[in-house]
Amino acid sequence: MDSLVELAGELPVALRRNRYDADTVLEVLGVGAHAALGRGEPVPARRAAASAGELGTLIRLLLLGDSLPAGRVAAALDPVAPATAVAAGLLVADGDRLRAALDLRPLDTGGGTRWVFSDLDDGPVRRRPAADHVLGVGHASLSLLRATPTESTGTVLDLGTGCGVQALHACSYADRVTGTDVNPRALRLAAATAAINGADIDLRIGTWFDPVVGERFDRIVANPPFVVGPGRVEYTYRDSGLALDGASELVVAGAPDLLAPGGVATLLASWVHTRDADWRSRVASWLPDHGIDAWVVQRDVADPALYVGTWLRDSGLDPRDPAAQRRAEHWLDTLDEAELTGIGFGFVFLRRIDGPTEVLAEDLSHGFDDPLGPEVMQYFARSAWLRDHDLRHARLRRAPDIALEQISTPTVDGWRQIGARLHRSDGPRWRHDIDDLLSALLAGLRPDGLPLGELVDLLSRGHLGGPATPEFEQAAVDAVAALIRHGLVLPGDGPAASQYLLRTSGK
Repeated sequence: MDSLVELAGELPVALRRNRYDADTVLEVLGVGAHAALGRGEPVPARRAAASAGELGTLIRLLLLGDSLPAGRVAAALDPVAPATAVAAGLLVADGDRLRAALDLRPLDTGGGTRWVFSDLDDGPVRRRPAADHVLGVGHASLSLLRATPTESTGTVLDLGTGCGVQALHACSYADRVTGTDVNPRALRLAAATAAINGADIDLRIGTWFDPVVGERFDRIVANPPFVVGPGRVEYTYRDSGLALDGASELVVAGAPDLLAPGGVATLLASWVHTRDADWRSRVASWLPDHGIDAWVVQRDVADPALYVGTWLRDSGLDPRDPAAQRRAEHWLDTLDEAELTGIGFGFVFLRRIDGPTEVLAEDLSHGFDDPLGPEVMQYFARSAWLRDHDLRHARLRRAPDIALEQISTPTVDGWRQIGARLHRSDGPRWRHDIDDLLSALLAGLRPDGLPLGELVDLLSRGHLGGPATPEFEQAAVDAVAALIRHGLVLPGDGPAASQYLLRTSGK
């Protein structure tokens, strides 16, 4: 057995004794110093940890990368001997002092503290990562954790597991978890992450989908090397060897074949924006014509120059350095040749269905606090309901947690309303601009009232002076369908609707 894995089995004694957990570390550091540490500013955290005894020693050793006296480290790690930790690769001797060779940090993903091994990132101490660098728990990993559905399931595949954080998270809701990676060092650290938490993860080495050929999974989660750039590999955690958004295309196109019926994939991805093509069509073209319900959520669009500069700094390069500038020139030349106007980033959610593929690709650029994971299964439930029902014959209801905002401008006599917006107050906080006719239609929705088609006809007769034309009815149905997809309008009758409402309310 790997000595680091063996060490990981012994470390929890010291970590628990010193309360090296997510809540206590935050309590000791305080919100300000904790935030500063996240920005790569170690001094406030070091000052806060100075009076925290052995816990402060662990914080300085494992989070700040400080070199500390061997005696203090030995006391904090007891019963693990420092020599054992050095031999396993967790620590490195620095004269009569010791410092961390790996990052070991507490993380609470919703089920209590877990500990995660990774390589030391460019944080309090500036470092150039090695080619096989294993990334820690960064913003992308955390956003994927919050976007992943956690309803109980059978099997989960973590494609490109890295340090193992997504696979570890999956152990809290799945019967069996498989993690794959092309990087042997990543699998070593993922195995240590599993061991320190007492988790059972089936770890396999191989490229892309090769380790799981012929298998099917109830869930897939992936944070692949999706960086958009030249087709080269400098760092395995970010570079795929495929040009532009080729890595995202490969994962999005390949995941459907690994999903069991009803299975769901949660994927981080990037896609290019070009002058002559819509990004939505580009991502949709990666999917098969049959068998997938896809929800693509774009969270951000980056300017190419800013994007390249950010990733150069990520690799420890100063963009002002001549060598870094040569890399930037080559990178930007590649993007210019493809006529890129931007690089989109977000999530691709896929569900295996028995029917023609459906794709909704949209922007979700505004901020919201609730995790996106619960919304994913609700979205697919609403989408399935729409496939199974003719809205014209359905009785509907307004969601309970919505609000109508009326927008007015000043006039000589007071105010003149120029628009209205429907808001959802939970989840992704969806907002829809609506006109007076749609507002009146929504006011008439009742679970025990008239079907939508009859309400549309009454609306047309009352406001337009005649029965609804097919075009008017279709426009109304499409508008309401969009509101259902975003959870602002809900089914209002029948057993299926009752089950749906229970799911969406979290009861």
